Amino acid sequence: MASERKFIEDLKVKYNILRFMESSLSRAGLSRVEIQKTPVITRITPYVTNPGRVIGRGGETIDALTESMKKKFHLENPQISVAEIENPKLEPRLVARQLVTSLERGINPRRLIHTAAREIMEQGALGVEIIAKGKLASKGARAKKMKVRLGYLPKSGFSVSLVHEAKIAAYPKYGAIGVTVRIVPPGTKFPDREVTAIALPRQIASASIKSKNF
Repeated sequence: MASERKFIEDLKVKYNILRFMESSLSRAGLSRVEIQKTPVITRITPYVTNPGRVIGRGGETIDALTESMKKKFHLENPQISVAEIENPKLEPRLVARQLVTSLERGINPRRLIHTAAREIMEQGALGVEIIAKGKLASKGARAKKMKVRLGYLPKSGFSVSLVHEAKIAAYPKYGAIGVTVRIVPPGTKFPDREVTAIALPRQIASASIKSKNF
């Protein structure tokens, strides 16, 4: 039981660190955070689109962030190593955040989701699932759910840990919409099968929106 409690506490700390860094590094394009604890240090690696905003001039920003995390989460020796994201279209949190922004601007949800799914698969992803659930239509309409699923996405077992996932809520004027994005990155090796590229359905392959972001 003691080990289970420690595992749960570690998960809570990791979640709280992610939320803290999301608010602190929103302008840096934060996608995800990796945390490795050792007896000597706690290594924290934020993956961002703009590392310069995390480091700051002369390292001032990253030093202040390290000190804040040390006090807020009682970390004895935190070390932050910034990593730059190579392809934002393969990062679920960044994709979900852009979808949320576009939904709040009133862009057609179905076309938006299809376009995002197509562009993710074009980047070499082995699987993608995008779900939008909530007030997707005009005022007074019932809540509904839209989903696009392409390629291979395991739902159980160890393989689930190989799927990257993010969930973010949008708040357009008609009501909340929950957005979930799951991506299997290129080159992912599954223990039980070999996954190859798939041909996109015509409806997805032809999807597009008038937006510079997708």
